[in-house]
Amino acid sequence: MNLAFFASHRGSNMQAIIDACKEGRLQAQPCVVISNNSGSGALLRAQAEGIPHYHRSSNTHPDPDRLDEEMCRLLQHHRTDLVILAGYMRKLGPKTLAEYRGRILNIHPALLPRHGGQGMYGSHVHEAVLAAGDRETGVTIHLVDEEYDRGAIIAQARVPVLETDTVDTLAARVLETEHRFFVETLVEIAQGKLDL
Repeated sequence: MNLAFFASHRGSNMQAIIDACKEGRLQAQPCVVISNNSGSGALLRAQAEGIPHYHRSSNTHPDPDRLDEEMCRLLQHHRTDLVILAGYMRKLGPKTLAEYRGRILNIHPALLPRHGGQGMYGSHVHEAVLAAGDRETGVTIHLVDEEYDRGAIIAQARVPVLETDTVDTLAARVLETEHRFFVETLVEIAQGKLDL
């Protein structure tokens, strides 16, 4: 199973998955990393791991249709089986969505459908969880479609919200769960125990 990664920033979820592949816990091969941010940590991680990596954005391809075509071309060139969005802050284009429909996964730091949608990422999600007085939050892995955080839910893991939680403490616990749970879910997909 060839895994492509789209990431905009640190790429810590991506690294957790790469590590699982290297250690043999996940029978898959990272094949390409694409970032819309030329200075992203994800690109540096990919370089350090010897994984083909590219910066592609409106800076490199101002025409959205050309950018979409280029993303699709790179995925096909690297024989991608599954696309992993690991903190990718852009919508995918219609060509890429159509070509890889049912094979693009995103991870969201809350229990969707709560606290999802445009603008709901990172600390914004944890702020919303605390403001709502939720007693639990978690991690959702879902298929990607044309709308933010609306694709079919594949798996969820729950994380309790503590009375003493701040945005930072809650974010740290959720991220720790993300790193473990994304790998566990991919293992189930690779083993045929979980159908997309």
